[in-house]
Amino acid sequence: MKKTNILFTCAGRRNYLINYFKEALQGNGLVLAADSQLSAPALVDADVAIQVPSIYSPEYIEKLKELIQDHDINAIISLNDLELPLLSKNREELEKLGTKVIISNPHVIDIAFDKWKTFNFFKKTGVGTPKTYITLADAQSALAKGELEYPLVIKPRWGSASIAIDIVENEEELQLAYQLQRIKIQKSILRDASSEDMEKSILIQEKINGDEYGIDILNDFEGNHYGSFIRKKMGMRSGETDKAISVINKDFSKIAKTIAEKTKHIGNMDCDFFVSNDKVYYLEMNPRFGGGYPFSHEAGINTPGIYLSWLNGENSVDRHNNFTEGLMFSKCDRMMPIKKWE
Repeated sequence: MKKTNILFTCAGRRNYLINYFKEALQGNGLVLAADSQLSAPALVDADVAIQVPSIYSPEYIEKLKELIQDHDINAIISLNDLELPLLSKNREELEKLGTKVIISNPHVIDIAFDKWKTFNFFKKTGVGTPKTYITLADAQSALAKGELEYPLVIKPRWGSASIAIDIVENEEELQLAYQLQRIKIQKSILRDASSEDMEKSILIQEKINGDEYGIDILNDFEGNHYGSFIRKKMGMRSGETDKAISVINKDFSKIAKTIAEKTKHIGNMDCDFFVSNDKVYYLEMNPRFGGGYPFSHEAGINTPGIYLSWLNGENSVDRHNNFTEGLMFSKCDRMMPIKKWE
């Protein structure tokens, strides 16, 4: 393997990815982590820690260009939903400097980031998904007709990390939660993302009761489907999978392949779905590594190893795939001593 330097942007708390890539590199390159805060935990485990401006700063892309040249960056991987549209839009400009930005095209990013477009994509593709409404009036009308019933999920149309999601049980809660959502969005990091259509920035969705699953849908860098790696969620914490068990299911994988072939997304895509009364309901698509990836990795799929093989022009990557069903894992917290970076 030739020397390969990987830059993670918006690195945040994804220490596990930093370490998985360091293991895969086996000393043949560096893992660099960038974040707007030098206290971000992931920077501690990186070979090189870098502070960058906010993704909303006009200087952000120029800083990335500087990093590509100064550190001979071979690939960039973003770990934040809010950054994906920006990186996708500027991918060609960044890649002119000799790096590979592992990100899907703007159309795919737009569908995934806009949960209303996600809902319509699933419907058009024939993938099961919960009933979803873009206005309070539409939801109330469906309730009155008996087409929809409580409980319901109220969530931001342009959402990230389970911010501002509410469950409502009746009309009074619906109206109160809807109004509160508007206030929450205005005060959160979702404000800028939602400014595109603030009047239609909240979705009302049927709540599906059943078993919840996560899945990593992996395409190569040309958008060709490689495989799907499933986990049944046994516990959640702060919007992320806390406990899960690996699953192999041909029917689930067939649906995932349909999504992969329709989107032609690049690299890993993290998705959530429910199974209720033997029906599959997809909720969302996140075209990046998600918080559930460690469960797939520990069950035997080494996506960092696959990425590095593809970056080095290798097409045969099956040696990195030893995914095994029935393996259960649980996350735990650890303390990170934060260095006083110069």
